[in-house]
Amino acid sequence: MLMKEFCFSFVIVIISNFSYGQLVINELDSSTPGIDDLEIIEIKSDTPNFSTDGYVLVLFNGSSSGNDASYFSLDLDGYTTDMNGLLLIGSSKVSPVPDCILFDNTIQNGADAIAIYLGNEIDFPEFTQATTANLIDALVYDTGQSDDSNLLNLLGETVQINEAQNGNRDTESIQRKDDGTYEVKTPTPDVLNDGGGIQDNGISFTTFQNQYDEGDTIAIVFTTETNVTDDLIFDFSVTNDGFTTADYSGSISVIIPGGMNTATNTIQLIDDTDDEGDEVMKITFGVIPSGFRRLTDNKEIRIVDNDFTMALWGSPLDPTFDIVTNTAPVNYYDSLEGLSDAILVQAIQDIIADPATVRSQTYADVIDILKAADQSPLNSNKVWLLYTEQERSKLDFQTSGGSSTGRWNREHTYPRSRGGFDSIEADDFADGIDIFTATRADSLRHANSDAHGLRAADGPENSSRGNQDYGEYSGPQGTLGSWKGDVARSVFFLAIRYNGIAVVDGDLPNSTMGQLGDLTTLLDWHRNDPPDDFEMNRNNIIYSWQFNRNPFIDQPDLVEYIWGDNIGEIWFNSLSVTNNELTKISIFPNPTKEFLFVEGISNKSTIEIFDIVGNSLLSLHFDQDIRIPVESFAKGVYIAKIVSEGRIIQKRIIIQ
Repeated sequence: MLMKEFCFSFVIVIISNFSYGQLVINELDSSTPGIDDLEIIEIKSDTPNFSTDGYVLVLFNGSSSGNDASYFSLDLDGYTTDMNGLLLIGSSKVSPVPDCILFDNTIQNGADAIAIYLGNEIDFPEFTQATTANLIDALVYDTGQSDDSNLLNLLGETVQINEAQNGNRDTESIQRKDDGTYEVKTPTPDVLNDGGGIQDNGISFTTFQNQYDEGDTIAIVFTTETNVTDDLIFDFSVTNDGFTTADYSGSISVIIPGGMNTATNTIQLIDDTDDEGDEVMKITFGVIPSGFRRLTDNKEIRIVDNDFTMALWGSPLDPTFDIVTNTAPVNYYDSLEGLSDAILVQAIQDIIADPATVRSQTYADVIDILKAADQSPLNSNKVWLLYTEQERSKLDFQTSGGSSTGRWNREHTYPRSRGGFDSIEADDFADGIDIFTATRADSLRHANSDAHGLRAADGPENSSRGNQDYGEYSGPQGTLGSWKGDVARSVFFLAIRYNGIAVVDGDLPNSTMGQLGDLTTLLDWHRNDPPDDFEMNRNNIIYSWQFNRNPFIDQPDLVEYIWGDNIGEIWFNSLSVTNNELTKISIFPNPTKEFLFVEGISNKSTIEIFDIVGNSLLSLHFDQDIRIPVESFAKGVYIAKIVSEGRIIQKRIIIQ
C-alpha cells in the first residue's frame, strides 16, 4: 500500500562528510484507540542534539501479501534529536507535537517491522525486501499475531515484540530499556522511557469551539504548563489556503506575562458578502523560544460561509424537471437514428468512448468534479450524498487514513472490485481539467475515475454497500430511494462505455468479476425514478470535463431498446422527445394544483399519466387541446405520456 506523509527534507547532504553516531528505535506505538491517530515512532541518539542526516526510516509489511517488503520510507535528513537525544515521529494529534507528522493510520499493526538504515528514502522504494545491508537498528513487532520468522531472519533479529502482551494494545506502547531489551507500558512520547531527562515547559492553545460563522469572534487561549519567569513573547498564524488576512482581523502576537501561565488573543472573523465557500482557519505556532515545547499545534477551525447560493432547481428529494438545459450538441445522438440491437449498442459506445474526443481524468480530479457535479441545490457549500439523501460540507471529504464517520467519499456505483479497475500512482494527483489522458472502450482502468460512475456518498454507508449487487443492496432504511434511478443509469452507462463489464439478471456472488446485478431491479429503478434537473446538471458538468455524456439521462427511453421492453426495435430520436422546445405540443402549468392543459394537438392523440412507481392512473383519447382535472391526485411527481403523430412525448409533472 502506497502511503504519503507530510515530512520534508531540508538539507542536501554529502554522506562522506559524516561521522555516524548510534540511533536506536526507542519507542513504538502502532495500535492506538479508534482510527490509529496517536501513532508514534521515537528515535533516540546516543548523544543529544544529533543530526539524523544520512539516515532513513523504513517500515516493512510482514503480512502474506506484503512479502516482508517496505511499504513506507522516511528520509531523516534535516532533523536533529533534542537535548534528551529524542526525535519524535507521529500523528498530528500526538502531544507533545511530533517533529515529523505522519498521516493517521500510517503504521501497520503487525506482524511488521520498522528499521533505521544508512541511506535515503530513494534506496527503499515500495516493495523493497527487508535487508541487513546498512542496517543501524530494527524492531520486529506485532499486536497479537504470530511471529514472522522470515522477517526476523531478514533483519537479523531473534525476538518479535508483542505490543498487546498485557492485553492493552491500544493503550500501551513498546519501549526500549537501557539494556537494549523492550517492555510494554503506557506511552511516553518525547520523554525518556525511564521518566528522566530534561523537560521543557509545555505550551498549548485552546478555542471554545471547532466551528464558527463569519462575523464571530474567536478567543484563543494560550497556556504554559508552569508559570513563565519572564515575559514569553511569540507569534502564531491563522491563514490557511483560501483563508487569508482578508478574512480576519486581530493580533497574532502573544505575550504571557512573567509570573503567569496564560494569555488570550481574539480573532475577529470578517463577514463579507462573497460566496467563498466554507473555509478552514489553521492556528499554528511560529518560532517557540528555547526552553518550551509545543503540546498542541496546527489546529483547524471550520469557518462557515453564510453567503452560499441556491440553485433554481430542486434536490433529488424535491425534484424539478426541464429547468436545466441539456448542453449536448444538437447532433450528438444523430448517429443512433434507425439502429437497433447490437448495432445500436455499438453506436452508443462509439459516441461515449470516442478516443478522438473523450477524456479521462485522474481519480484525485474526481473530488473536484464531484464538488461541482454533486453540489447540493440547497447550499453551494455542500454536496448531496447518494443513498443517505442528505447534504454534507464540501470540506468534509475523507482523506487518506482518516475516519469515514461524518465524511463523504467517492462511491463507485459499479464496484471497482467487481469491475477490475483500480488506482495507479498517477491517480493520486489532481492536475486539473486541462490535463487528461486519451481513452477508449478497452481502457477499463479508466472506469476507476469516470465521474459518470462515481457519486459523493457518506463514508460509512459506502462501506455498508460494499460491492453488493443493487437489489441485494437497496439503501438505508427510512430513505425515499431518490437515488435509485440515478445509479441505474450510471451502471447502464458504464456497461456500454467499457468493454469487459456488464449488467445482468439475478443476484451474483460478490466475488463475480465483470458482471453486476440485478438488471431487473435496475430497470425498475430507472423507470420509477426518471432523470431530473439535478441529474441533468451533473451530466452537463461531467461533459465539460470528460467530453462525453450519459445518454440514458439525455434519452432515458434508450434503456428500453437495449435492456427493456423495446429490445430489437429500431430507435428514432424523435421517439424520446422530452424537451418541449423540440415540439409544438405544450403541457402546462408545471407544477400544478387543479388542472393540466395540453395544447398544440390537431390529430388523434392519447395521454396517459403514471405515478412514480409506474402505475397508470389516467388514460384519455383526444384530438384537440384539452384541460385535465388533477385536483384528486396526491401531491407528488408523475409522468405524462402523450402519443401523437407517431411520436411519444414524456413530461414529468409535479402536483402540489
